[in-house]
Amino acid sequence: MSRAARTWFDRRRFLGTLAAGALAPAVVGDAAPAQARPVTSPVPPRRDRPLFLGTYTSGPGAGTGVGLGTYDAVTGEITATGVLTGVPDPSYLALSACRRTLYAVNEREEGTVTAIALRADGRHRVLGSRSTGGGGPCHLSVHPSGRWLLSANYGSGSVAVHPIDVLTGALGDRTDLVAHTAPPPGPGQSGPHAHQIVTAPDGRYVLAVDLGNDTVYTYWLHGLSGRLRRVSAVTPRPGAGPRHLTFHPSGRYAYLANEVDNTVVVCAYDPANGRLSPGEPQSTGTGPGTSYPAQFLVTRNGRFAFLANRGDNSLTRYAVEAGGGRLRLLGTVPVGGDFPRHLAFSPAGDLLFAGNQRSGTVTVFAVDPKRGELRRLGEPFAAPSPVCVVPL
Repeated sequence: MSRAARTWFDRRRFLGTLAAGALAPAVVGDAAPAQARPVTSPVPPRRDRPLFLGTYTSGPGAGTGVGLGTYDAVTGEITATGVLTGVPDPSYLALSACRRTLYAVNEREEGTVTAIALRADGRHRVLGSRSTGGGGPCHLSVHPSGRWLLSANYGSGSVAVHPIDVLTGALGDRTDLVAHTAPPPGPGQSGPHAHQIVTAPDGRYVLAVDLGNDTVYTYWLHGLSGRLRRVSAVTPRPGAGPRHLTFHPSGRYAYLANEVDNTVVVCAYDPANGRLSPGEPQSTGTGPGTSYPAQFLVTRNGRFAFLANRGDNSLTRYAVEAGGGRLRLLGTVPVGGDFPRHLAFSPAGDLLFAGNQRSGTVTVFAVDPKRGELRRLGEPFAAPSPVCVVPL
């Protein structure tokens, strides 16, 4: 059976050994007792941390819910611990600021979002689901205030807002739904396709990326009503198909991955009014073949950026220069899987996880924060349709 065909329940086991302690030397005559050397064990301390995998529960290679596992914070080795069922097509996941609640989109024709209460003993509990008011939600994020869940409906080209109970993490009824009715769809597109919704680093504005009409919208979110008010919109380039936006730590620049024309764009961002000013399109380094950029990550120190390329099955490395205002292409690294759709850093930023949708694997890399180099750790971990990775 191939690696990609292994089920989530395949487990890797750690084997440990214990060394026997040495006996203290015998006491001779009136000599003082010798101090016994402390008994030590070569078994390393526990370094396993929780990991969650978003998947599809329908279609080829599908899973059965949210994948549960752990990863070694040093070696990156992943171990499966089970599946949280009862959450259909949880293709994207987001964690609350307090890390006690996990949120999932349910990417179906009648879209919903689901809240999951996390427990230290692993007995996680589904709190309930709410309608997004649209079809095929593919992305969600928690507002920095912790009070609002934002989601993007790909199928219907709209964005939604749900209130979060700050005590339980449960979701309330939707407070707003905004359809992207203008501008008209881009070349080859049949309509709007909202692909991402994220809050700017200062928490003042919310930005929504729409692949179908080649536009990034800026909204102001009312902190009491949960309503969105459109502030501005920018179309970087007709036919580009913008998919994913990631901010530089400075909050003054953002990097846009364009899925359709296989380019990236550095955008200046004005925190005062939420406006984006896109620069010229740049290469992803993947050559003439067909490839679809998926997602950017920027290191915590702001010196390097990484881009997932589906089709080329690689990760592009960029040096970040000019205080975040320039990306310099360094090259690409094979991802070791097929169709890398999602990237995530470990909380320390020293590990990078790549979810490879079509090969059914997750690849782990060690990140060099000084050189921006990526070193693959071990063999890819087999999991059904891993399209989102959330390491805690």
